[in-house]
Amino acid sequence: MTRVAVCNQKGGVGKTTVTLGLASAALHAGRSVAVVDLDPQASATWALGIDEPTGLAEAFATGGASSARDTFVESGWSPDLVVSCGGAELEGHVPDGGPKTSAKALGKVLGKSDTDIDWTFIDCPPGLGALTVNALAAADLAVVVVEPSAFSNNTMSAVADLVDDVWDRFNPSLDLAGVIMNRLPAIGREAHVRFDELGKIVGRSAIWKPAIARRVIIGEAQGARRPIHSYGSRAHDVIEAFDSHHRKLERIKKARQG
Repeated sequence: MTRVAVCNQKGGVGKTTVTLGLASAALHAGRSVAVVDLDPQASATWALGIDEPTGLAEAFATGGASSARDTFVESGWSPDLVVSCGGAELEGHVPDGGPKTSAKALGKVLGKSDTDIDWTFIDCPPGLGALTVNALAAADLAVVVVEPSAFSNNTMSAVADLVDDVWDRFNPSLDLAGVIMNRLPAIGREAHVRFDELGKIVGRSAIWKPAIARRVIIGEAQGARRPIHSYGSRAHDVIEAFDSHHRKLERIKKARQG
């Protein structure tokens, strides 16, 4: 089991798109997958075919691994993909207790409930508040999603600082795995300028290639509540990008396991 927190301070960069794409790639590769939706908007929950979600916020309230197991429901994609659902109840949710207890609430809720699952992807809400801290404290790896814009790049330092802070205070097993650039336009100089700018902030080696292209088919897949891999050749470049990123995660996982 490896947990991956997909995060950024800024909303609208496509964290859910990347979470769903990585989940689709892992599923297509024959892996068992869980998605933990920490976003009160619950977009990932809906896109995964869940119409009446059980509340993750209730699991926070009751605590314990058994409550986490109760919140995992089978997705509409496959029996091999389960979901711990988000919802409006998560809005402003800060678990009770001191800083260390609060930061580790999600880890306590999940417990050992996903130890038999190959990959758990945690879709973080926009912002760097308590829910994102919880995701990072429970995760093995952090993946930061950015789009090719100055506003998105400006948030990168704050996200990296938070990852370092959580590593130092709560989770010494946490690694910043890399940065995925999403919504790359087909043409335009701006994207290349922002790529170079981002490389100066985090280092070019931290930016995973290829970037995720801005494609209508991604929105179509989410609207149809289907994995992107089900579109075959119609989404070949997007599928190849997510497959490449999943293979990168597999290599990191193998290296961490020694």
